[in-house]
Amino acid sequence: NKSTVSILKCNWPLDLSREFTTAAMTPPITRVALGASLTALILTVVMLWHLEREVSRLVDARLRSKGEPDSAVPFMSARNNARPQSLSAVEDNQVVFYNRVPKSGSTTVMGLIYSLAKRNNFYCLHLNTTKNDHFMSIADQYKFAWNITTWRERLPAVYHGHVYYIDFERVGARQPLLIQLLRDPIDRMISYFYFLRFGDDFRPHLTRNKMGDTTTFDECVQKSQRECRPAAWWIQVPFFCGMAPECRTPGSDWALAEAKRNLLGKYLVVGVTERIPEFIAVLEATLPRFFKGATNQYLSGGKTHLRKTKNKVPPQEKTLEVIKATKVWQMENELYQLAKTVFEETSRRTLKTETKSDGSKRFTVKKRNFRYEKIVGPSL
Repeated sequence: NKSTVSILKCNWPLDLSREFTTAAMTPPITRVALGASLTALILTVVMLWHLEREVSRLVDARLRSKGEPDSAVPFMSARNNARPQSLSAVEDNQVVFYNRVPKSGSTTVMGLIYSLAKRNNFYCLHLNTTKNDHFMSIADQYKFAWNITTWRERLPAVYHGHVYYIDFERVGARQPLLIQLLRDPIDRMISYFYFLRFGDDFRPHLTRNKMGDTTTFDECVQKSQRECRPAAWWIQVPFFCGMAPECRTPGSDWALAEAKRNLLGKYLVVGVTERIPEFIAVLEATLPRFFKGATNQYLSGGKTHLRKTKNKVPPQEKTLEVIKATKVWQMENELYQLAKTVFEETSRRTLKTETKSDGSKRFTVKKRNFRYEKIVGPSL
């Protein structure tokens, strides 16, 4: 008598409710082997499950024994919510973007960041736009945003460039960590005015586009020349407002409001030029993955400013009165004053500042003022 057994596809999980279709019963030896295989499989699954729970329990016990979380604290992965990542793994995927305002001290900051890149093992890349245009089309914004947030071979990374604020979430990309520096609007415009005529000590032999022009800033304002009209001073607001056309409209109330919202809600740290040392110390305290050792290097490096504009002539009081009477300056200054207030609070809560006998300052990071307690969970 021939025994016939139908062929079943091996799909997982096995459907144990299905029966073999037979014309005669399967030989006893086959049934015994099949039963033993299924029993072994079930035991293996159970053992793996218990092993995973035991590992999880040991990890949790190790963390509790330390009293509070450290760099090994698990963070939930965006890819698989069931598998946690360590903080160090998350930081290794971070992107920092610094959309630098011209003549605000950004060359000094970037010189420091470039010197830290190899030591702290991260990438630093410059975004160079055609003709130094601060504006990017929506197509370029999309390509840039997706490129820097998914270029895994260049992570972690700091990107920098003279471009207006980019809303990464608008184009569906992951928002990077944004940092920025603002400068007193009058100081910034005077520095830029003489920079175009006399250059700086960073690249002293480079010919600037107004080299040889001996016009002073006072004369330029009095004659209402194009580069000294209010429209030319509308710089820092659009750098925080963004790429919308209204952002580039001098004196726009909407643009100022949008710039304030982004400064408060989108940027991780916004400093001011006259307090660069504290700005760097706050960055080191907040983002040690990138800025570890930055404060000591900056304070002991000798070159506290890499770029200083030559031949700057202080403006006359009547020139300042003309500037301060304009709506554009008032709005630019309003944004700057907001940045100063926010940074003052950020620095006060992050750093302990000591002034030495020689007038220099020493910054130490304040102790963390939070901890975890009353921890309850299935593995505890």
